[in-house]
Amino acid sequence: MPLSAAEAQSTNKNPQACAVILAAGKSTRMRSELPKPLHPVCGVPLTGHVVRACRDAGIERVVVVIGHQADRVREGLGDDVEYVLQTEQLGSGHAAMCAEPALKGFHGAVLILAGDVPLIRPQTLESLIAAVGGDEATAGGRTAGAMLTARLDDPTGYGRVICDEAGNVVKIVEHRDATPEERAIKVVNPSIYCFRAEGLFEKLHQIGTDNDQGELYLTDVVGIASAAGERIAAVPIEDAREVLGVNTRAELAEVTRLMRLRILEGFMREGVTVVDPATTYVDATVTVGRDTTIEPQTHLLGSTTIGERCTIGPMTVVKDMRIGDETAIMQSRVIGGVIGSRVRIGPFAHIRPGCSIRDGARIGDFVELKNSDIGEGVAASHLSYIGDADVGAGTNVGAGTITCNYDGYKKHRTVIGKRAFIGSHTTLVAPVHVGDGAMTAAGTVVTEDVPGDALAIGRARQATREGWAARWRSARERHGDG
Repeated sequence: MPLSAAEAQSTNKNPQACAVILAAGKSTRMRSELPKPLHPVCGVPLTGHVVRACRDAGIERVVVVIGHQADRVREGLGDDVEYVLQTEQLGSGHAAMCAEPALKGFHGAVLILAGDVPLIRPQTLESLIAAVGGDEATAGGRTAGAMLTARLDDPTGYGRVICDEAGNVVKIVEHRDATPEERAIKVVNPSIYCFRAEGLFEKLHQIGTDNDQGELYLTDVVGIASAAGERIAAVPIEDAREVLGVNTRAELAEVTRLMRLRILEGFMREGVTVVDPATTYVDATVTVGRDTTIEPQTHLLGSTTIGERCTIGPMTVVKDMRIGDETAIMQSRVIGGVIGSRVRIGPFAHIRPGCSIRDGARIGDFVELKNSDIGEGVAASHLSYIGDADVGAGTNVGAGTITCNYDGYKKHRTVIGKRAFIGSHTTLVAPVHVGDGAMTAAGTVVTEDVPGDALAIGRARQATREGWAARWRSARERHGDG
């Protein structure tokens, strides 16, 4: 069976946890008309990856806080999440506060994270939720929440996390406010939290704006909880790349590179050969079967599913395709259709949307297909255009054949039966039907239906004039044209 590029989804649903994803900001540093949450990372919107991680961690209820271009973000992320609107962008604490009406009456763990950390793994979110613990953990030193921490060799610009000997967070100090001793700390705050719903919004309402930006910071909840004698557990993350955020196009490119490598490594662990991961581009929505080989400079995009023992590439683009087993596609562009098993495509073929190519067919160099059904064992090996056509099983399409499917006003269909032989440079003027077993002579223009087992010849009879070429050259030379 094909193997998914995405990590296996958790089968353990967690109704006692919900997620609040902050995705309301304008992000001027992206310098884009497209809202930051919708910038694609391996075929999925940036914030869509965060939603997927929450779902794969078993979180059924996901609330996304939107603001800048809210309608566009809502349309881009889809309807399987809840939305709340932050009408003014007044800081991360204010954004989290906007979720209060949506979570009224909810009792459990509230995961809060930004919508620009696409590399976050479901397992990491699960460990963060687990650190908060169940209700029995409220006795004694109450655990109000937990937060991820990361260790960076160069923590410049990040808030430093100050912990006690028990590993609980005492406070978070922003870089600009830190003392030299605090700046020497390499443990930083990636701003991914999990709080108990009980008391969370009371603490959010206590946040002040006494800072350089005059905004409400979510980090202040940690200090408020600590001052009240409540515990905030620190959950270290092993790989700091997992919490990389995106604020610029360069950062977007870097997380896309890391996501792509993660996808390819997942394929390779499951028996797919990737000849050169550095030049192979695969979306997170693609599935690939065992023992398939992906050659360099190949792009597998969209909702593509590839079977087992295939060879795809090199220099090939495949998008929104369903492909069977043991099929080979090289140096071609294949978009929006279905390809069976044991099919050979390329080099330099162009399969446009709406095509179905059945088992054992051969589509060769510089052949273009569009909105056509190609039967089993069909051979179209060279230099042809087949558009809006049905080609029966076992038919051979000669080099230079074209279907004239457009009359300037509407498209028409060509139907070719089984085991037909279409001679080289045949022009089929649609609508036209060629019957089973019929043949067309090379150079024929077919404007009428051809009965089964018939031969169609539609060309002028050849006339040969002895010596004509020599006389023509001589005349040109006498007039100085030679």
